[in-house]
Amino acid sequence: MVQVDLITGFLGAGKTTFLRRYAAYLVAQGHNVCILENDFGAVNVDAMLVQDLLGDHCEIETISGGCDCDTHQRRMRTKLISMAMRGFDRVLVEPSGIFDVDEFFDVLRDDPLDRWYQLGNVIAIVDALLPETLSAQADYILASEAANAGRVVFSRSQLADAADMQAAQEHLRRALTACRCSRSFQPGEFLTKDWADLTDADFAALDCCGYRQASCEKLHFDEHRAFGSAYFLELGLPREQLERNIPSLFTDPACGHVLRVKGFVQDAGGWVELNATADGLTAAGIPNGQEVLIVIGEGLEKEKIEEKLKR
Repeated sequence: MVQVDLITGFLGAGKTTFLRRYAAYLVAQGHNVCILENDFGAVNVDAMLVQDLLGDHCEIETISGGCDCDTHQRRMRTKLISMAMRGFDRVLVEPSGIFDVDEFFDVLRDDPLDRWYQLGNVIAIVDALLPETLSAQADYILASEAANAGRVVFSRSQLADAADMQAAQEHLRRALTACRCSRSFQPGEFLTKDWADLTDADFAALDCCGYRQASCEKLHFDEHRAFGSAYFLELGLPREQLERNIPSLFTDPACGHVLRVKGFVQDAGGWVELNATADGLTAAGIPNGQEVLIVIGEGLEKEKIEEKLKR
């Protein structure tokens, strides 16, 4: 059977960055890996960020676009069926940051997928600089994405002090309690190392962390209505202007509650990936891109956002 690992995490937690390291480790161990990327909108930005991993032992499939639960499950099921006979022994699923994990378990239990695939590991990525306050919907997603994890891996730990790390762990525990989740985490189930210091031994431990059975009280809401996205194709704005103006989106209530901004811009040196949360913006060169900027959040006002970006 093909082992499937699920990499979860709320918007901007760093799933794709972790996935790149984890997939590279598995390929180095001799596995044939397929990455299944499920981005929030019509342009699958995260899929572009793993293109350099592609080769004889690593391929990628994508599911793009927000849709209702039934449609999303059909798309995922169809993808997994098409992948089943292609010689992979590992599949890594990176869903969007507002993914209902129950969908994933439901799909894997379906015939014939339950005869071809087995669930291996659930790894939850949590931002060590997690905001102190999130909406009830955001806290529910944070909890539900971590509830079944064999390990929680904290991102941006190199920027966090002991108080920040403790606050992030307590926030996760509060979110689990709020949705009456049966899961509680022990200290050994948290990985808090700087990702630059992760070793093959760390990845080997993650590769056998498994998953846990846990139940949460379901918060019934449409994730794709509660969390919206604003897409800007070919804005034609220079990198310097975007880097200057994007941080202001997180502090201006007129734009809505912005949670994450990601996309690509081209400058004299080539393509650059922009990735921003309320705690800061990073820019990194990449081989290829597409001129697109995606803003994700709650109650977004696209016209106000565009006005802010173009100032």
